[in-house]
Amino acid sequence: METCVTKVSLHISCKGLLDKDSFSKSDPLCAVYIFKDEHWTEYGRTERVGNNLNPEFSKSISVNYYFEMVQKLKFTVYDVDNETKKLNDDDYLGSMECTLGQIVSRKSFTEKLIIKDKKNAGTITVVAEELNDSNEIVQLLFHGKNLDKKDILGKSDPYLVISKQLPDGSNLPVHKTEICKNTLNPSFKMIEIPISELCNGDYDKKIMVKCFDWDKDTEHDVIGGFEVTLRELSGGKDHEISFPLVNEEKKAKKKKYVNSGVLYLSSFCIRKDFTFLDYIMGGCQVNFSVGVDFTASNGHPSNPTSLHFISPYSPNEYVQALVAVGSVCRDYDSDKMFPAYGFGAKLPPNYDRVAHDFALNFNPNNPSCQEIAGVVSAYQNCISCIELYGPTNVSPIINLIAKSAEKLVGTSSYLVLLLLTDGVLSDMSDAIDALVRASKLPMSVIIVGVGQADFTDMNTLDCDEGFLSSPRHGSAVRDIVQFVPFRDFKQDPVALAKAVLAEVPKQCVDYFKSQGIRPGNQ
Repeated sequence: METCVTKVSLHISCKGLLDKDSFSKSDPLCAVYIFKDEHWTEYGRTERVGNNLNPEFSKSISVNYYFEMVQKLKFTVYDVDNETKKLNDDDYLGSMECTLGQIVSRKSFTEKLIIKDKKNAGTITVVAEELNDSNEIVQLLFHGKNLDKKDILGKSDPYLVISKQLPDGSNLPVHKTEICKNTLNPSFKMIEIPISELCNGDYDKKIMVKCFDWDKDTEHDVIGGFEVTLRELSGGKDHEISFPLVNEEKKAKKKKYVNSGVLYLSSFCIRKDFTFLDYIMGGCQVNFSVGVDFTASNGHPSNPTSLHFISPYSPNEYVQALVAVGSVCRDYDSDKMFPAYGFGAKLPPNYDRVAHDFALNFNPNNPSCQEIAGVVSAYQNCISCIELYGPTNVSPIINLIAKSAEKLVGTSSYLVLLLLTDGVLSDMSDAIDALVRASKLPMSVIIVGVGQADFTDMNTLDCDEGFLSSPRHGSAVRDIVQFVPFRDFKQDPVALAKAVLAEVPKQCVDYFKSQGIRPGNQ
């Protein structure tokens, strides 16, 4: 199932449209089509703008954005002179095809409108704007004073639970703080809660804050609590505000009861939670690179059973995987130059040593290839020149790409390395070391297993639960690896791209946030 990163709103305008009307100017309308199931389907259309060759359509088109997919769009402009909903009887003013990735990776995407026999049919501009119900996060810093003592042999062990009110009046916990041991004057760590989770964006919606005393063996005791709204909490933006912690049971029993302590809000802040699209629209470049396995276990390239066999009728699995993943990433790399490497082969002219990080185009000074087609061409040429050998060592290429990633630290650029291999790694320990070090850098590693080998051990690298750990370098600071076997997607390489790229947006955003990098920070 696809992972929708977010929704985007497409704002459309045109300039210099053809004039199809005899006594006035054209009355343009833009229809938007999505390429799905091998044909174009109309998705939405703007309003009709009367008598205008330079329309700025006020009606935008909202679409789901998926980073891991190539989403083909077609914008077709018509001169609409009648009230029927059908467009096939209206004058055609031109079309433009592109991908959604091309649009969101630029602040403003302008292309020529194409129409047969017309050299100049005008231009169309599409600007994408991210739609988000609320991507703001509230930050709260609380500390308490003079809380009730709940433990016989010590003080209290207080923690806070913040709950939102549901439509039926019940409360749903949305955040629980850490436990402050043995104190009546706790200082809690900064609390961060998405506003959408806290109150659905309603600043006047009731929020319950309760303070509990943690007990190891018995039910946790309520110290006290209070109801508040986000609007009331916002009073802590400029100065510290206080809230009495009231224990309703004690209040009912004791006439002179005042409170069970006081909770102070010493800091209140609302910040935007930057999304992947914020970074992309802010100029983030996703630089794509490739590493290809040329070990002997692939089979001799001249043999039709070889995984590297170049058939005139259909691309092999290496090419299919490369094109599927590369076709998505290319839209986010402005120069369309992709470094490509090979490993596990002996090289001409001497064939006297095994290389594990050689340039696919045999140019070590400039290993980049123009466009994905250039990578495929370099790969196919390489096959006819090298001698497949071994072992399957990928750590040299990971370390090589990591050096490039080191140069991007502090910028809003990110690297994606696609490794294509037919077998389990011979240097698993070194590969883990390299990946743990790389987890501190702006890069992700995608590994696609080609062929029918047993890839069970490769799941070690794809830590969906917990992070990679290395005896020499400790634990990775984040997950940067995704592994999938190509055979699971052999009939649908597009689904392969979805599977391996789905985690990249989160990995990218997690890195930038950890470094305090904001969108547009170059």
